[in-house]
Amino acid sequence: MPNDPAGQAAELLAAAKMATLATLGAGGYPVASLVAVASRETGAPLLLLSRLALHTRNLAADPRASLLLRNEAADAPMADARVTLIGTVSALAEPSARARFLARHPDAAVYIDFADFGFYTLEIETAHLVAGFGRIVDIRGADMLARLG
Repeated sequence: MPNDPAGQAAELLAAAKMATLATLGAGGYPVASLVAVASRETGAPLLLLSRLALHTRNLAADPRASLLLRNEAADAPMADARVTLIGTVSALAEPSARARFLARHPDAAVYIDFADFGFYTLEIETAHLVAGFGRIVDIRGADMLARLG
């Protein structure tokens, strides 16, 4: 087990550019989508989502979601660390969101101002860190975010 699981989870979040967003769809079935991710000033995930997307419509009906992050440079992703952030997603009206998202994803400038796009954040309740084979721990979201602040 890593010496600082909350710190390791925080590092994965801080480095992430892409993530898998899992929402609850029709009939309660999970639906997974690939999304771009940046960070808010608090370190929490910052998402730019289209209201036309299935995952955003799912979130409007039920805001519970999870976000899977992994080391994108890993040669052996199943042996490397990954973290699932679990919580609720809400719309975000944060003045710095646009600049922060564009700093991480400059190519988003093409669509960031389309009327159907908006910023969202995942309020992390808990994180499930898999730090490699057999090294698994659950972390309070507040403990992980404290490492980013």
